[in-house]
Amino acid sequence: MSDWHACAALVERGDSARFRAAMAAPAKARAALFPIYAMALEVSRAPWVTQEPMIAEMRLQWWRDALEEIKEGREVRSHEVTVPLAQVLTGAGAAALDDLIVARRWDIYKDAFEDAAHFTDYLEKTSGNMLFAACDALGRSDKAVCRDAGYALGLARFFQAVPELEAQRRVPLLDGRPEAIAELARGGLARLRAARAARGKVHAAVMISCWEAERLLSLAAKKPGLVARGALQISRMHSAARLTYVAVTGRW
Repeated sequence: MSDWHACAALVERGDSARFRAAMAAPAKARAALFPIYAMALEVSRAPWVTQEPMIAEMRLQWWRDALEEIKEGREVRSHEVTVPLAQVLTGAGAAALDDLIVARRWDIYKDAFEDAAHFTDYLEKTSGNMLFAACDALGRSDKAVCRDAGYALGLARFFQAVPELEAQRRVPLLDGRPEAIAELARGGLARLRAARAARGKVHAAVMISCWEAERLLSLAAKKPGLVARGALQISRMHSAARLTYVAVTGRW
């Protein structure tokens, strides 16, 4: 199995939604998408595989060191993700992913977000920076558009993770009241609209990842109680139809 396909297998097992989005992209784009998605997945897992913060910090540092090797053009450490990642990642993309890793340090600890700005920064850097790195690898990227789209996508997925985060004794939301959740969702929809207005500045193959964001955020805005109940979901039929539409038209 090639490294490219090893990355695809990792994403398929660990993030079915992003796997479906990548498979809906043109075949020639997948060699860039899957290594970046796999790296983001592995980093997201690092804080959760141990109860020891120091070990989690070391795992994240390992990925930061690998990105430093890529940025400096040195031979990258041997790993099923790092080798293909080094083949597709730009210097700007590597820097964006490094910031993603730093943002993921929040996942290690059980502290709440410091304020709304901290929460926004977390979503922009974890989700938005991944979109930027992938767009940059494919040759058409814009940081502001990726930041807006990434915030919307990250917020939708974060809403879905709220019950599990609370079960892990985390404090995911600064304000968990229904009206506060609805307001956050409306803000995410506004940023998604802003990103769409400039969709020509980014690579459409990457933005397929956003295919469920509008529907999820719209549901959260109308029925915020779904977030706490872990019921913020889209029917398989609607999801499949929407994915097909976005893949064919490029209108995410």
